[in-house]
Amino acid sequence: MHRAATVTAVAAATVASAAVFAAPASATAQGAYAAAYNGACGSGYSVLHGYDIGELGTVYLTWNGRTGENCAVTVRARKGAPVYMQAKVYQTDHTQVSASDSGAYTTYAGPVYVPGRGECVTVRGQIDDAYESFAGFCG
Repeated sequence: MHRAATVTAVAAATVASAAVFAAPASATAQGAYAAAYNGACGSGYSVLHGYDIGELGTVYLTWNGRTGENCAVTVRARKGAPVYMQAKVYQTDHTQVSASDSGAYTTYAGPVYVPGRGECVTVRGQIDDAYESFAGFCG
């Protein structure tokens, strides 16, 4: 009986940890965002989460399990005249470990990278005066 309880507990923990990497709440039922991920972080990076910045675009958090790095990029929904944009990612408990890219851009800000293995990260994306920030992703 003890073994069955242990197996059940391990299975529940596995399901719970998998939920951390589930589709983000801001995605539609089809998984669409205001702006599609553009692959700017490079090969080996998988999207963990995206948050729409209104209809202006989307800030993405990606993860590379081989390198243990997180990457953030903010992508505009529509290319246009340069506007202020920012992509920022930092270790939540060690805010001095951060990376940010900002400026007047036509399509995207970033990519920016921080070590994420064994750390939780916070991500912030901004387009013009609108921004979105989210935390709670731990590697």
